[in-house]
Amino acid sequence: MLRNLPIAALIGLSTLVAAQTADEIVSKNLTAKGGIEKIKALKSLKMTGRFQQGDFTADVGQESRAPNLIRQTFTIQGMTQIQAYDGTTGWQISPFQGRKDPEVLGEDDLRNLTEDADFYGPLVDYREKGNTVEYLGPATVDGDDAYRLKVTLKNGDIFYYYLDPDTYLEIRIEKQRFIRGSVRESLTNLGSYKLISGVYLPMSLEVGDKRDPNSMTQITFSNIEANLHLPDSEFNMPAAVIPATQKQAAGSKTRTPGQ
Repeated sequence: MLRNLPIAALIGLSTLVAAQTADEIVSKNLTAKGGIEKIKALKSLKMTGRFQQGDFTADVGQESRAPNLIRQTFTIQGMTQIQAYDGTTGWQISPFQGRKDPEVLGEDDLRNLTEDADFYGPLVDYREKGNTVEYLGPATVDGDDAYRLKVTLKNGDIFYYYLDPDTYLEIRIEKQRFIRGSVRESLTNLGSYKLISGVYLPMSLEVGDKRDPNSMTQITFSNIEANLHLPDSEFNMPAAVIPATQKQAAGSKTRTPGQ
């Protein structure tokens, strides 16, 4: 029967089968996490944990709110670096670099943050977001079997998802970001899933440069809270704080004779 079909029709048929296979795997992944209804019932998450690379440790936190607001913190000895995105503007406070006032993020950091800000991730409603998903077939992750999905974001960046063939949960995500003609590659291993408000979320992440095994860092979340009230002020860029001495100097310049 297939011999009687024109080549164009065969190509179209193979594309359709591949798309159905990708959709089936995405559906099983979302079902494994708890199902799309429970996933979308999540409206906010507050996560706290520990960052470790060798002997170096720090406290980390992340607050996120649907659909695309995020705030990340990194604390060492009472000093906290903040990066946040309010759906429009990405900003940071970098006390470790001597900058205690908020400033707008550069292109590299903003790209990372806006993609992280997608609250439900690129697989949920991926067509509506302008993303495409392809099933690339079986693969291996550190010797273990996995299903491999290629997710191309609307902006052209590519994420490769590796799913456990038994649970259909993510065990690895490789990211390729294209910025100013260069490719930035990163790798994230995910594990220790825990049920939070009916949805399985990873409590352990191993993150680093795909090309540099020595760059890998461990992030372990000790607590995740769902559906807390997170006001806009948590994500909005604050106004720069003007020291009192500068305010006094500015006030003295505006005084007119006789005041």
